[in-house]
Amino acid sequence: MTIRVVIADDQPAVREALRMTLDGEFDIKVVGEAADGAQAVHQALWRRPDVVVMDLRMPYVDGISAIRQLAQVEVSPKMLALTTFDTDEYLFGALQSGASGFLLKDSDPDLLLEAVRALHRGHGLVDPQVTTRLIHRFARVSPASATEAQQRLTAREFEVLQELARGLSNREIGEALTIEEGTVKNHVASLLRKLGLHTRVRAVIYAHEHGLAPRDLDI
Repeated sequence: MTIRVVIADDQPAVREALRMTLDGEFDIKVVGEAADGAQAVHQALWRRPDVVVMDLRMPYVDGISAIRQLAQVEVSPKMLALTTFDTDEYLFGALQSGASGFLLKDSDPDLLLEAVRALHRGHGLVDPQVTTRLIHRFARVSPASATEAQQRLTAREFEVLQELARGLSNREIGEALTIEEGTVKNHVASLLRKLGLHTRVRAVIYAHEHGLAPRDLDI
């Protein structure tokens, strides 16, 4: 199945680089481009892509506003936010607005491809360079109280959630907890369902908001 993608960035050179990277893959096709958030929303509603790769700092309508608008659509695309190091404040807003992934613009092209495919499968992906920044941001937020759903997690699901909060992949979680990668995948699916979350990125946010992240993280 071909993954349909819309690219949104106000810099033509960046859009061209993204197109070349994505269109060079057998299973990915760029079906539309946009130079600002308003165009991105229009292209997404018209082209019906599976994934929108969205720059966050654009004129007229910024990426966060566009993500928020598309998240309200009945059948919304998965949204991958792009930023640079000087836009840390956009990270939290983008993920809260509905983005399922977050990458830095200078990330390796292979990570972009991995993120697009992960989002299409219903997973999220946050650039490892950004994960630490997420942790720092949430470390300054007072934890929310425990929820009834949270109390339904098994001991193993709680451990998996803590490792997710570290930014680990399923394989890395399996190695840390000495369990099979497939078992980790099942635990992740179960804890997402119990917590009413749609992606592992949202699980990372949830863990930090509720004070469930490991206390030995380097902040």
